[in-house]
Amino acid sequence: MQETTDDLESVLEHRFADKELLTRALTHTSITKSRSDRGNSYERLEFLGDRVLGLVVARLLFDFYSDEDEGALSRRQTALVRREALVRVAETIQLGRHIVLSHGEADAGGRTNPGILADICEALIAALYLDGGLQAAERFIRSYWTEMMKENLTPPWDAKTELQEWAQGQGLPLPIYSEIEREGPAHAPTFTIEVSVEGEKPISAKGSSKRFAEQEAAGALLEKIRAGEHG
Repeated sequence: MQETTDDLESVLEHRFADKELLTRALTHTSITKSRSDRGNSYERLEFLGDRVLGLVVARLLFDFYSDEDEGALSRRQTALVRREALVRVAETIQLGRHIVLSHGEADAGGRTNPGILADICEALIAALYLDGGLQAAERFIRSYWTEMMKENLTPPWDAKTELQEWAQGQGLPLPIYSEIEREGPAHAPTFTIEVSVEGEKPISAKGSSKRFAEQEAAGALLEKIRAGEHG
């Protein structure tokens, strides 16, 4: 394990005092013997890493986009902490080759599975935070998220938020999202999500993640609503 993590630590610009912490962050649940042993995998670290990432990205946005309101900043943060951003960073640092997987999970494409890459990346952020403090985690996040933050100077469109705000403005209950189908291989599923709002015919959309499919469905329903309003 030591040989496989030396170059990763160089990329992270951090040498772990607790090597076991790094190993745990890189260990997928497929390698653990039972559910009671899952504390030795990345899952708990993933929970913490998600919060650390959110905090650092929020501060980056707060400082860089000093003239934007809360809504625009929130949309930017949503885009920067979602799975697609995490996968992009994980692929950049070649995280997949360091993940500890069962043979079965590896043969099924686990090292390139977007869900696994995103989860392990969050666990890695938590490991940096626990071993080197916020400074270590922030250094890594700034190195790889700042470029993404500056790529699009227009706040991203968040269809789910806009649909929710529309429904609230009409005095309606919040939109309801339902998974109606999941197809494809386990390591790369395609989700079909249906969104419904009171008084409107439900609309469904497909995506490589539930979050993406929800955004697509919300966007499609918004377009239908606008067409009706202007028809």
